Amino acid sequence: MISILFLGFSSGLPLLLVYGTLSAWLTEEGLSLTVIGLFSWASTAYAFKWLWSPLVDKLPLPPLTNMLGQRRGWMIAAQLLTAGAMLGLGSSDPAANVWVTAGWAVLLAFASATQDIVIDAYRVEILEEEKLGAGAGNIVLGYRLAMLASGGGALVIADAASWFWAYAAMAALMGVGMLTCLLNREPARPHLERASVAEQRAVEWMDRQAHMGRRTRQTLGWLYGAVVLPLSDFFTRKHWLTIILFIAFYKYGDALLGVMANPFYIETGFTKTEIGVVSKSYGVVMTIVGGLLGGLLVAKMGIMRSLLVCGILQALSNLVFVAQAMIGPDVSFLVVTISVENLTGGMGTAAFVAYLSSLCNLAYTATQYALVSSFMAFARTFFASAGGWVADNVDWVTYFLISTAAAIPGLALLLWMMHLFPRENRQVTVSALADDD
Repeated sequence: MISILFLGFSSGLPLLLVYGTLSAWLTEEGLSLTVIGLFSWASTAYAFKWLWSPLVDKLPLPPLTNMLGQRRGWMIAAQLLTAGAMLGLGSSDPAANVWVTAGWAVLLAFASATQDIVIDAYRVEILEEEKLGAGAGNIVLGYRLAMLASGGGALVIADAASWFWAYAAMAALMGVGMLTCLLNREPARPHLERASVAEQRAVEWMDRQAHMGRRTRQTLGWLYGAVVLPLSDFFTRKHWLTIILFIAFYKYGDALLGVMANPFYIETGFTKTEIGVVSKSYGVVMTIVGGLLGGLLVAKMGIMRSLLVCGILQALSNLVFVAQAMIGPDVSFLVVTISVENLTGGMGTAAFVAYLSSLCNLAYTATQYALVSSFMAFARTFFASAGGWVADNVDWVTYFLISTAAAIPGLALLLWMMHLFPRENRQVTVSALADDD
């Protein structure tokens, strides 16, 4: 649990630097809300990380893998690349060349998404089924402590010094994750032996294809074990399409709110320090409390019912922003707004992370968790990218009403899933494909 806490911190540092904090920087530089909204495409890597997650699962990184193991070798490599990309992004000038800033943001998102792949796999592999709720609460705790630094902390540093020093400080804080990686042991992966049964059959079939070259047979056999089996295991489950749609839409309302929150604060008249202290600092405390409450709900009520309760609460919390837009730059009411939104958001995130973890077959942890979490990121990137255009064409009251309505599809899908089937326990065996000739 301690390692999950600190790895959650490392995982949470980069997100706001290509999302909320970056949008505040771009707003200050005078870019339009439409351009700021489109900048959420820079984090497309979070939505497509499942494409290279098989490499994290299977491909060694000499000499790091030899020294640290498969999980820790990839982890330290991703963390080093993430820190370097933070420095590059902080050195850019969006007012002079927005494309250079966008390029560094894309690289940072790619490095961060790769780190997420391996950290999520590590977390799922070391937790028993009954500890998924506690693990989810702890990962939210670490993640949100990081957002305290990369959100409020970065804004305060930028206000006092410059945006470069804000991003440089965040790069230095990546040392927390690196030290945690080096001090932890490589997790045991006994379920790989079960997966190897299906993979061996693929190798034997390839060996009988004499018309293929040896290297071709080896490559195709590796791809079958690394890519085909994990994806087939997931996509042959009952109601897999419903699960995917639910994952994509559950956080849709929060995504629309999040992409425009900082522009809303700034246009309303709040200073960067007020935003940093209230929204990004105090707000993190409320999110942590919400995450712990969400983990407790999962333990007491089960995952599906917790998802429903938390989903309704986080949807209704968007209505508090409607009141904030009507009241204006009142710091006292901002505290109320942030309290409600971050508390319910933390609860929803903890329940959602526990649900995503429960979907993973331990034989293919990195690939499958990357797959399901990518669909979660899908709402935050593709769906929310239009948020800037909507905000440019309606007032803030209307915008937050729209963001509230955007939560309805996810809740409807959840109710349908609860009707279709109860949540199944996490699978630890290879799918039925392993028994097919």
